[in-house]
Amino acid sequence: MRIEVWSDFVCPFCYIGKRRLESALQTFPQRDQVEVVFKSFELDPNAKESNGESMAELLAAKYNVSLEQAQGMCENMRQQAEGENLTYDFDQMIPTNSFDAHRLVHYATEHGKSNEMSERLFYAFFTESKNIGDHETLASLGEELGLDAKDIKRMLGTDEFTKEVRSDEAMGSQLGIQGVPFFVFDGKYAVSGAQPVEMFKQAVQKAWGEGNQLEVVGGNAEACSADSCDFPK
Repeated sequence: MRIEVWSDFVCPFCYIGKRRLESALQTFPQRDQVEVVFKSFELDPNAKESNGESMAELLAAKYNVSLEQAQGMCENMRQQAEGENLTYDFDQMIPTNSFDAHRLVHYATEHGKSNEMSERLFYAFFTESKNIGDHETLASLGEELGLDAKDIKRMLGTDEFTKEVRSDEAMGSQLGIQGVPFFVFDGKYAVSGAQPVEMFKQAVQKAWGEGNQLEVVGGNAEACSADSCDFPK
């Protein structure tokens, strides 16, 4: 079974959804026959590498709320992530452009490190407060996984893997994906948003045993779109 996951490394629900999918697969008897493939999705293609804003300041401006309200949103989100044993450090988090991070994942895919690179980028952004839009940072993260830092920097200085990122995004658009995370199970069954683990278990079982056309479930779960992110209030 092939599970395709559209997500963005700056999307808080994408990391949570990733963990819930992984939890569901742990109890799936045929988990060794499951391949998880990460697809590119940019929540804000026009985001700057860094503008010095904190995450709370960015949210306050985006949702037209007070800084205190935005900080409360971050705290609620932090607690939700903690429920999945994830640590989100919103105070130190660096909002950035994720395009080059997506290109790095495609580079890592060619070296058999797709899943490892995706996990490393999520952890770097949400927990370590690293700027994953910075080329030096990206090269260092890749090097931790055994990839060639010099070659990563060379690649990032070109337009390599731009077509692959755009292809993922175009495929997502064709599927009608407007928010992430979005999970497609063998092209038959889809889950929208960071659904509960039980929903992922059902999706895996359904996709494994059926050959239906793509059916989407769970549209009301927490997700991020280009316009908004369902931060718990």
